[in-house]
Amino acid sequence: MPLIPIEKRRRGIYILPNLFTTAALFAGFYAIVQAMNQRFEYAAVAIFIAMVLDGLDGRVARLTHTQSAFGAEYDSLSDMVSFGAAPALVMYEWALKDLGKLGWVAAFIYCAGAALRLARFNTNVDTVDKRFFQGLPSPAAAALIAGMVWVVIDNGLTGDEVTGPAIALTVFAGLSMVSNVLFWSGKDINLRRSVPFIVVIAVVLGFALISSYPPGVLFALFLAYAASGYVIWAWRWIRRRRGAGRNRETPVERVDPLEDEPTDRQ
Repeated sequence: MPLIPIEKRRRGIYILPNLFTTAALFAGFYAIVQAMNQRFEYAAVAIFIAMVLDGLDGRVARLTHTQSAFGAEYDSLSDMVSFGAAPALVMYEWALKDLGKLGWVAAFIYCAGAALRLARFNTNVDTVDKRFFQGLPSPAAAALIAGMVWVVIDNGLTGDEVTGPAIALTVFAGLSMVSNVLFWSGKDINLRRSVPFIVVIAVVLGFALISSYPPGVLFALFLAYAASGYVIWAWRWIRRRRGAGRNRETPVERVDPLEDEPTDRQ
């Protein structure tokens, strides 16, 4: 009886996590379109929506055991659009366009920083400490850009009135993404573990605080997060300097070289 060949299983694509990734990609593309139409507030909100969706796709994939190499690559490409190209173009159209060469160079520094950050993350994902990110995460950098745009517009100002802070924040975010400064990742938080009741109250208060003034609170939170990495770096540097100073001040017992000389000279 002839053997029936076994059909090779076709490689499929998990639909659920990739739906969130596609939605995040759409939000980033929508932000670019709205920036071209001079509707910068909508563009800033779209970037924040992309952040939420980007945070969900990975967790959904892990919870449903639908991780795949395709999903990881697709997520990186989506992040480049939503957190690399979109914030750079939004900031350029909003505040940097009239600065000429300086404006587009600043926007390119941010865009290139996001690309390098994502490439380094993909190559070092299995070798770095999961508790920390090496360099500012691209979603947090995008939140700095979008948060500033949203806050300034909400206060009745235009991008032309804040070109100095805008270019400084853009370059800072771009360089922070490719720095070696460590930022807390939050991946050590176990959502399945029980927590004290006070934690639930803190979460509720956090949502209430954000809802009271979303532009200002979100921008302040991500600005504090961006500064936290440098604060921790400075604290560790000071500790190392103090430790080195104490080692130098520790008295070392000096040995008389005459005592070590041999008594029988040959």
